[in-house]
Amino acid sequence: MSSIPWIIVVGAGPAGLLLSLLLSQAGIPVQVLEKSTSLDEQPRATHYGPPAVYELRRSGVLDAIRERGFHPNVVCWRKLDGTFLAGLDHRVQEDDPDRMICLPLNQLGQILYERLVQQPNVTICWDHRVIAIGQDENNAWVDVDTPSGTKRFSAPYIVGCDGANSQIRRSLFGDSEFPGKTWDQQIVATNVYYDFHKFGYDDANFIIDPTHWYMASRISTDGLWRVTYGEKVATREELLARQPAKWQEMIPGHPTPEQYKIVNFSPYRVHQRLAHAMRVGRFLLSADAAHLCNPFGGLGLTGGIVDVGGLSDCLVGIYHGKADDSILDIYSQVRRQKYSEVIDPISSSNIRLMFDSDPGTVMETNEFLKLAKRSETDKVFAKEMMSAINVIKYDFTQHYQNASADGTNGQVTPIAVAGVTD
Repeated sequence: MSSIPWIIVVGAGPAGLLLSLLLSQAGIPVQVLEKSTSLDEQPRATHYGPPAVYELRRSGVLDAIRERGFHPNVVCWRKLDGTFLAGLDHRVQEDDPDRMICLPLNQLGQILYERLVQQPNVTICWDHRVIAIGQDENNAWVDVDTPSGTKRFSAPYIVGCDGANSQIRRSLFGDSEFPGKTWDQQIVATNVYYDFHKFGYDDANFIIDPTHWYMASRISTDGLWRVTYGEKVATREELLARQPAKWQEMIPGHPTPEQYKIVNFSPYRVHQRLAHAMRVGRFLLSADAAHLCNPFGGLGLTGGIVDVGGLSDCLVGIYHGKADDSILDIYSQVRRQKYSEVIDPISSSNIRLMFDSDPGTVMETNEFLKLAKRSETDKVFAKEMMSAINVIKYDFTQHYQNASADGTNGQVTPIAVAGVTD
């Protein structure tokens, strides 16, 4: 590629890799800087809603994702004893090319990386950690710790796709400036081999209970499940010590440790946060570098991928002379609005439904579950309900010069939005 990239992408997680792939496919020279020495091997998030699947499909990787992953069928809500309350059967979307799909995030990263390294206009630099940033009217730059010493890299635009602890965001706004809140509840995410299906559980199950609230979702084709549950705040050692007794009480079949195999145990705190802006001059933020939400409903992962797709359209428009850089202000405004008006309130409702509802009366008091129940017998309504997540999409190409737009941006009116989990 040219020795001078037009875009520097900081972060080689799936968001940075997808953005780089979309840009390079449009003929834009890209340089990726990653502080780690290799791809992240942690499974992390798993479920991609229709707006995210659309972006993955147009990048050309969806067939590879389908080969390794699967389409979940029923997403449901249950009482602790397993009693079925309501569910969404995603099989009504089986003809939709953008139907929700499941694949652990590390495997998506590998697919994107394999495609990206085939692009002649991309350079990926590992073990490159950003330590300072700067910009003027023509370029932006980052000072980077590299294996051969500190170096400066510059380009017309730099995008921070460097995750929740983004150095780009912290350099722009300060280490403590990430407005929002941290939930009081402790979350423990585990990956476990245990057959929930034999107890009549569906592919994704949200358990409503004030004490033992959790989500159990199949995440692979070989029997691996994600069990993410709420706990009291404690050290990792304390949580590990409490896990066997807690699982024996809350998991169907009341198993003892020899009856399941936990392969990943990750306690963490969850947040609802949004950066002050997603554009500051020639620096841009996307995905987790710009905003965070709790994992229940999969809106963090899906929203981040939609960010990336929209930003790629904006940058492609500028590069090819179809838009001026004011389109980047629209990107910042729109994506922040989508977070504030859709992703934040709905993801917050998703987690509260699990721990802050009476499972005995929730079907009479919760409007979302009433709609989900209706969808079980009304397929047309079910399709509308499961397509409502598309409200987070936005067509930035309508802001290209001489572009025509019908004002709908391909969106549907939101009825209710639900997914699975990040």
